Amino acid sequence: MPLTTLDAQTALVLIDLQKGIVGLPTAPYPAQDVVSRAARLAAEFRRRRLPVVLVNVAGNAPGRTAASLGGGGERPADHAELCPELGPQGGDIRVTKQNWGAFYGTALDLELRRRGVTQIVLGGIATRFGVESTARSAHEHGYHVTIAEDLCTDMDADGHRASVEGVFPLLGETGTTEEVLAALPAV
Repeated sequence: MPLTTLDAQTALVLIDLQKGIVGLPTAPYPAQDVVSRAARLAAEFRRRRLPVVLVNVAGNAPGRTAASLGGGGERPADHAELCPELGPQGGDIRVTKQNWGAFYGTALDLELRRRGVTQIVLGGIATRFGVESTARSAHEHGYHVTIAEDLCTDMDADGHRASVEGVFPLLGETGTTEEVLAALPAV
């Protein structure tokens, strides 16, 4: 469903825009373009005193897997550091996760509810993993979900498209960064 409106208490949730992820090859959008759009949206949310949630991943969920996102092996020391272009502020909600989604095993739901948030705008890397998992969980938690399609990218363009066309419309609304900016409540 296309973007129709944003609630007065909407939070921006950015998934895994961190040094160890943005260096991976991505499609359909270059990671740096996603980070630039995310920084622009984050600045506008902050200007309007709306919550900005910066999520990073610092581990892997327990259990057996055939492969890990990013190839596994030893990660560089700055792998989990957020991209400085996001301009993290002291008032931002910071979430470090060990799984794909930002809700499981974190205080994200509690932090959003304390602020009266009823809707989230979601973006990040990778569309099929952290973004989709967080969107599914947000929907299950009862939030209105909006995914900014050009605020997400993946390691595979077909995988990105499958989430955007096949999953996200069932969970909420989709739009572009520009459409989100136009729909933000007046200051």
